[in-house]
Amino acid sequence: MASPLSSDIPKPFGSTEKLASQVNRAFAGPVPAFGDLGKAANDLINKDFYHTSQATLDVKLRAPNGTNVTVKGKQNFDGVTSGSVEGKHTLKPHGRHSPPSSSSSSTQQPTRFIRFAQLLTPLPAPLRTHLWLFITSATTAAPSSAHQRISLTLAHQTGVTITQAYSTNSLLDTKVELNDLVAPGAKIDLQNLWNPSKANSAAQKINLAFKNPNVHSRAFINYAQSNGNIDAVVDVVAGHEGFLVGGEAAYDVQKAAITRYGLALAYQTPSYTASIHGMQNLSIIAASYYQKVNSSVEVGTKVGYDVQAQKASGLELASKYKLDPLSFAKVKVNDRGIAALAYSTKLNAGTTLGLGLSLDTQKLNEAGHKIGTSLTFEG
Repeated sequence: MASPLSSDIPKPFGSTEKLASQVNRAFAGPVPAFGDLGKAANDLINKDFYHTSQATLDVKLRAPNGTNVTVKGKQNFDGVTSGSVEGKHTLKPHGRHSPPSSSSSSTQQPTRFIRFAQLLTPLPAPLRTHLWLFITSATTAAPSSAHQRISLTLAHQTGVTITQAYSTNSLLDTKVELNDLVAPGAKIDLQNLWNPSKANSAAQKINLAFKNPNVHSRAFINYAQSNGNIDAVVDVVAGHEGFLVGGEAAYDVQKAAITRYGLALAYQTPSYTASIHGMQNLSIIAASYYQKVNSSVEVGTKVGYDVQAQKASGLELASKYKLDPLSFAKVKVNDRGIAALAYSTKLNAGTTLGLGLSLDTQKLNEAGHKIGTSLTFEG
């Protein structure tokens, strides 16, 4: 018999603590890489300010086969012009994940006792791929018209991205990206850098990454042909419900020593992020904060402290205001009195114009102010 104090209303599955934990985890977002801790504040302070170059031109095109071609040109204030051409193509997953179908057989009436035969069997294949051996044999009324076919069907669940870039300093950059090849969440990048105009200028890089809902780890292995040295950088970030902790270390094989290390702590939500980094063997402490006030306003700040010199090493404040769905304005100022303004607008579906201005507020009557423009075409 139920107690008179018991309620007839059924209780929901789970507990409020578990529900709150799931909500916090959902709003915390994925665990970023070590280099992306504080990325929101860094992007707000550093990106989309057009005064760093006198003129910048970007052309982004997409070929019918899916290849992305990017052409960049830039003229600095010292008159030096540089540019680059980059092509990026992703080999999308292809093949069939199920055995080949035999439903395409002819509907004509058989003229012999055995008219059609087939053999289908799976073969050993690499991880996350499927390999099928398909043998068919068909006969008709005329024995000379009989035919046989043997085929192999390889289906893979991962895509391969190939990037080829060439810049005006004669640097040829080839990169192959393999996603989810070894295991879900794993990524392998193979990169080769080569300058044809310089002897022994080739360099090879292997980048490994693995991430899941709670961990994001990376390893960068570099080989320089000029000195035959190999160095590696390893970093890892662990997160739980928005709290993040990470570290990195660089190792020089030739010196057999750790050349640098760093630590970081952060907390992130969809509306704000805060982080603190200990860089260059913990000799520099940098803290950043970013907040999305509303759908139109973003603010961010970054401050640094030199532990050895025991003094502040920099302070920057930045804000972004979205004027309308196609335009925005940005402003930032640092502790040296340098203020920067930026304005960006979409002229049409494929053209974006950016204007930038940098002012030395302590020397307004002197030369040294900078004005820059940016034009981006997308098609």
